[in-house]
Amino acid sequence: MAAWEPMLEELVSTRYRDLVAYARMLTGDAVQAEDLVQDALIETFGRRRKFSHVIAAETYARRVISSRFIDGTRRKAAERRALTKVGAQEADPAPGPATLVEHRTDVERSLDLLSPRERACVVLRYLEHLSIAETAARLGLTEGSVKRYVHDGIVKLNAALGTDADPDGAGAVRVETRRV
Repeated sequence: MAAWEPMLEELVSTRYRDLVAYARMLTGDAVQAEDLVQDALIETFGRRRKFSHVIAAETYARRVISSRFIDGTRRKAAERRALTKVGAQEADPAPGPATLVEHRTDVERSLDLLSPRERACVVLRYLEHLSIAETAARLGLTEGSVKRYVHDGIVKLNAALGTDADPDGAGAVRVETRRV
């Protein structure tokens, strides 16, 4: 057995559901969240990285999840722009049956309105309860950028949800998530 295998087994057995819940808050879709977590685990343990404990491995995996989400969204937007330039259209823009059947909360639907970076920053700040500095470190952004993305995201969420949470964090909103 390789040295990294027990760490992976422990991470999957103790924190997998939390990783999927985190990814689902970013993607808004259970299937995409599972795929994102699997990709993150492969990247986390694929290069035989050494972690001193499970928390370090989980932290690295969460960063991979957020980075891959942002990169994937950016790539899809670039593909859409390229298709628009050549006059192509999507074959079937209607959502499939799984999407139509799936029940989503108002917050999850509202998170879809945010840009990938706004969504990642809001999720890390208010659902993962990280500080501005921790969020900036996790996403590789400056603290000022995180503050701007959080502010813009909260303004959009307030408009969508009909709430009046303070976007500057003075009256921070605490949102509890349910396990997926």
